Amino acid sequence: MNLTHTNNALTTLLALSFGLLGVSFALGANPNALVATFEFYGFDTSLNNKMIGLLTGSTMIALALATLAAHLKLIKPTPALVLALIVSIVPLLTLLASNRWMAQLGGFPIIGSGQGIIKYFAVIPLYLFLFYKNKLTDKQHVLLNFIPVAMVLLWIGGMKFYEFEAKAIVSLVETSPFMSWLYTVFSVQGASNVIGGFDVLFAVLIGIGILLNNKKLIIVSGLACLSVFLMTQTFLITANGAFSSSTLLGRLGQFVIKDLWYVGNLVVIATLMLFKPAK
Repeated sequence: MNLTHTNNALTTLLALSFGLLGVSFALGANPNALVATFEFYGFDTSLNNKMIGLLTGSTMIALALATLAAHLKLIKPTPALVLALIVSIVPLLTLLASNRWMAQLGGFPIIGSGQGIIKYFAVIPLYLFLFYKNKLTDKQHVLLNFIPVAMVLLWIGGMKFYEFEAKAIVSLVETSPFMSWLYTVFSVQGASNVIGGFDVLFAVLIGIGILLNNKKLIIVSGLACLSVFLMTQTFLITANGAFSSSTLLGRLGQFVIKDLWYVGNLVVIATLMLFKPAK
């Protein structure tokens, strides 16, 4: 995979994900998540739910279009980067709000809202690599793209060891032809522990592989991490009500589509660590 292929893949992932998210929010899906964000900034009283959805959706659709235009060199990349910063930083700053956290569990983000928000950490490293490659070294790009992958796998993987999360994923796991067998072998909590252990283990191993520049370890752990993010995409097909508007462009769709960004992070790591010729 050369840089051209990587750029094409990243552009497709980013434009597709933000286009779908934009349409979803513009149609009014999952308004509570947006209201919580606007409440943090004190704008909830001046805008109704419909306007909040339209504003957020329009911004994300604009980002998708700006990403494509910048990739095709129709515009400079600055507008795409600025929009990406806005789309990412606005929700991320709400992690400072106490209602985003579960203090009794040591500070894990609340299921749904918090988990979805931490995924925005993956966005800016992708745009820096896509449009500002030469501003940073390869090692810096690898580190910036590794951090969000490790963060989400350790964080969400860690939550799998708690009963409330184990029960929360039952409806997704039991309808998946790839994962439902876990409930035949393990209890609900046991299956969740296996999933969480897998996430945490390979998040650590890919970090070790990068640190030691061990290509075999990077390949094995990278493919394992990739399988996590690709598996979540299958939920859009296998979950109850698959292909309905409430799944693809609803809360589940919004949560799952964001995992495409982590596929992009892993593509960047692979490109720079495995495929780019040494100078």
